[in-house]
Amino acid sequence: MIRSLVTLLGPAHAARLYRYLAWLVTSAVLQGLAVALLVPILHTLFAGDLPRAMVWLAGLAAMAVLTCIAHYQQAMKGFALALVVLTTLHDRLGRHLASLPLGWFNSEKVGRLSRSATSGTLMVTGLFAHYLGPVVSGVVVPATVALTLFIFDWRLGLTAVLCAPLIYFTHHGSAAAIGRNDARVEAAATRAGNRVVEFARYQHVLRAFGRTQDGYAPLQAANLAQKQAGGSMLAQTFPKLLAGGLTVQLAFALLVGVGIALAVRGDIDAIQLVALLALAARFVGPLAEAAARSGLLRMAANDLDQLVDILRESPLPQPAVSQALTAPGSFAFEHVSFAYASGPTVLRDLTFTAAAHSMTAIVGASGSGKTTVTRLLMRFFDASEGRVKVGGVDVRELSNEALMAQLSLVMQDVYLFDDSLEANIRVGRPDASAQQVAEAARLAGVDEIVARLPQGWHTPVGEGGASLSGGERQRVSLARALLKRAPIVLLDEATAALDPQNEAFVQAAIRSLKQTSTVLIIAHRLPTIMAADQILVLDQGRLVEAGTHAQLLALDGRYSGFWRDRQRAGGWRLNARAQPC
Repeated sequence: MIRSLVTLLGPAHAARLYRYLAWLVTSAVLQGLAVALLVPILHTLFAGDLPRAMVWLAGLAAMAVLTCIAHYQQAMKGFALALVVLTTLHDRLGRHLASLPLGWFNSEKVGRLSRSATSGTLMVTGLFAHYLGPVVSGVVVPATVALTLFIFDWRLGLTAVLCAPLIYFTHHGSAAAIGRNDARVEAAATRAGNRVVEFARYQHVLRAFGRTQDGYAPLQAANLAQKQAGGSMLAQTFPKLLAGGLTVQLAFALLVGVGIALAVRGDIDAIQLVALLALAARFVGPLAEAAARSGLLRMAANDLDQLVDILRESPLPQPAVSQALTAPGSFAFEHVSFAYASGPTVLRDLTFTAAAHSMTAIVGASGSGKTTVTRLLMRFFDASEGRVKVGGVDVRELSNEALMAQLSLVMQDVYLFDDSLEANIRVGRPDASAQQVAEAARLAGVDEIVARLPQGWHTPVGEGGASLSGGERQRVSLARALLKRAPIVLLDEATAALDPQNEAFVQAAIRSLKQTSTVLIIAHRLPTIMAADQILVLDQGRLVEAGTHAQLLALDGRYSGFWRDRQRAGGWRLNARAQPC
């Protein structure tokens, strides 16, 4: 756990952590020694030796002062470390997440990250403020008391030491069981949370098919699993906690029994027995406190492990010095092969070049690797084999900032932030002037949206752009790309599912982009494909055809078949005057 705490706090705070732990152990040892002084004090008092009792009492007072000082130091340093977690962890997480490959961010990891950054952070804060202190004291104080029992009577000391393994293994098993159950509850809660978000986000689809909460099986199953996990945790951990407390009380009963047996045999007198039993009581008290907090400590340790796992994720490798571009605006794939983790190969020996200020279209069946091409250009992942070049340089030799400065991405599923329309466009270039924003909006057809919105540029678009239509969100996304003026623009199904009005605006924006940028587009719309300088046809990750629209039609191959299928689909019409049966 100490190694994980160092990772969590960062190297800059490692020394503070070790000082806190040193004060924590010192406080517990002093507390144990102070308790041990009760034996000579009680023995001399009951024996009527008041002067010696006062000497021992003065020693107890001094030990109590030292204990208070040590306890104050460890408490304040613990709260200071808790504040470090609260004030710096989110910033460290944010900085680390910004260095991770974009492919790391799938729905499962994002859901786990959300819980770890909220409730997990609070639990880890409690490690320093509430959990570590009682548990460490609950172990160190009894250990100190057990050692001092050897000084007063070796048989009681031996009894205490022999009880230690039973208590340890019982509590260790209890804490481990609580940790495993907590992990299951956490996983179930994460899945349920993801389902709730899914249920809320796609209400339009669910309602269209009559799927309310009572009829949405995945959400019901996730909620049921979470309920069962919580009930299972209560049922399984309560007996183990009870067993842990019972072993502590059995240890005390055993010490009392041994002490009485020694007194009956005359090995110790009644006065010494009373004093030693008082010390034995202090042996089990901290153990009971540790038992009560051990489950919470294990749960906090689970959250600590999850946060540390995130911080230990390998960042995207960055070059020490970003290489200068040799062919700005161009990009190329050189014998690129790629497979997702634990998955089949998606791209196989892919080679092509896109010259600056050209337009390349990629077509192919679903699963042929089209979107993977854009992900490798954006460096969501690194190629398994071969090289991906942007501006004439391998993307692995460019810093993340240099690479992202060259690229702009427009996807079919556009996300807008819960802010004004203008602020969402300025994401592409925050320092742009009002005139530049207005020009980008005009080219993308956003000015027409602004003209009919009640607050114009300052109209809130809602979370995810909920107050705009899909086509309008697409236009805003294109305005971002136009405003950024990136040398390379990637459009992944940006023209899919658009009505004729929105498609006209998008097509005009694409023509504007071609004048200033190199464009890579994944699309199935015939007018968009025809305008490309080169068309790449992918099949199961391989490049099977490449050329202009006219050249590929002349080949009469896969592209030609695709083109005929699209023409037939575009020619379908519903008969408005259907004959009665």
